Amino acid sequence: MTFPHRHVLEDYIVGFEGTPNPHHLAVVKRPAVLSVLARSGREGDALSVLGRIETGSARFAGPGEWLLVSEDASASSIARELTAAGDDVLHFTDQSDGRVVLRLAGPSVRKILAKCLAVDVHPDEFVVGASTPTQCCHVVANLARTGENTFELILPRSFAGHVFEEIMEMGREYAMTAGFA
Repeated sequence: MTFPHRHVLEDYIVGFEGTPNPHHLAVVKRPAVLSVLARSGREGDALSVLGRIETGSARFAGPGEWLLVSEDASASSIARELTAAGDDVLHFTDQSDGRVVLRLAGPSVRKILAKCLAVDVHPDEFVVGASTPTQCCHVVANLARTGENTFELILPRSFAGHVFEEIMEMGREYAMTAGFA
């Protein structure tokens, strides 16, 4: 039996199609998300391996733990790359079907995020390339700053609808739009 892929937020995006405004929430349609854990005492080696993976971006998730995220590569190709580069220093698990990636952008994105995050996103404190586990709308999430005015949230699939609705409500005063990336 073949099941077609249907994104958990497809019904939420309906009605938001059109030209994105300067403040926009983009839902990454099919991201690869892998949870990576360093073997005991091998955190530095694992981080070195992650730095050599060109197909994904490593996001800090805790001591000796990262999320490896990619829009372009499949989880299986990243898994092969991780196995070849450092199977002896890390463990990994594909989390792609259980995670949703939201990208928020706009000149006032920090003001929108300040309404729902448990972390300071001031540019001096949270620089481009930084990532951290946090809470967003009372949901455990991973936040990364990927550009000057761009942030990505990785959150559990089961809470994606709730977080999407909350962020859209918080961005309403900025005429935030939404769509698939």
